[in-house]
Amino acid sequence: MSSVLYDTPGPRAIRRNRTLGVVTVLVVAAVLAFVVYRLFETGQFEAKKWELFTLPLVHQNMFNALLNTLQAFAYAAVLSLILGLVLSLGRMSVHKWVKYPATAFIELFRAVPLLILMFILYYGLPPLGVEGITPFIAVVTGLTLYNGSVLAEVFRAGVEGLPIGQAESGYAIGLRKSQVMRIILLPQAVRNMLPVIISQLVVVLKDTALGFLITYQELLFLAKFYGSQGQYGSPIIPSAIVFGTIYILLCLALAGVAKLVELRLRSKVGVATKAAGQEIDAGV
Repeated sequence: MSSVLYDTPGPRAIRRNRTLGVVTVLVVAAVLAFVVYRLFETGQFEAKKWELFTLPLVHQNMFNALLNTLQAFAYAAVLSLILGLVLSLGRMSVHKWVKYPATAFIELFRAVPLLILMFILYYGLPPLGVEGITPFIAVVTGLTLYNGSVLAEVFRAGVEGLPIGQAESGYAIGLRKSQVMRIILLPQAVRNMLPVIISQLVVVLKDTALGFLITYQELLFLAKFYGSQGQYGSPIIPSAIVFGTIYILLCLALAGVAKLVELRLRSKVGVATKAAGQEIDAGV
């Protein structure tokens, strides 16, 4: 059996693929084994280097840093989604006085590196007379401006990627443009672009780590602080392992939530489609 893009492998191709798979696994295992060996050789698993992470006060500080990270992520994620939706609607507007400023805003903040944006907000605005810019505000504002601009393009691509007949059908039954966008286009666009939206939210979560450069006390700030403790042998690697694991677990949890949301959306679409089919059959 074959298709246009893929042919079922024959015996030689199967043997070749299996050989490549075994070689790849062996190479990856060898690299991991070498890394673990070097960690043992350099004393990274000595009790002294890990003793720091058994102290109750350290656990409390890690919990507080985790809360700071999640707080910055929660605010930035919600505000980025709202800003991205507003900017996408502005860019798709037929009114030039709305479309051009929205387009300029998107292109500007997509082009400015996030770290520079945070530096401008935290270090650049106070000399200009703007008071009250805390590290938290600078982190959340920077994340919102950058990721909101990126999400605006995601929403726009989702809407413009739908078949043109979707909008025309709405207009044909007398819906206004705002109703077509709100009732027909946006729900489909969000559902279709959900994997991309979740991927961008994962970026928001990881980019909160940039806040340590402007003294925001999140996970990376604490990891750097504990990794430089000389009385515990400067446990840089143990600190990276501990806090890196926390970041991985956070990203996996976010991916799990996204999967649940996707399954719920699919189930709702399936129920709605089935109900519509039953109504059509009943009418016939």
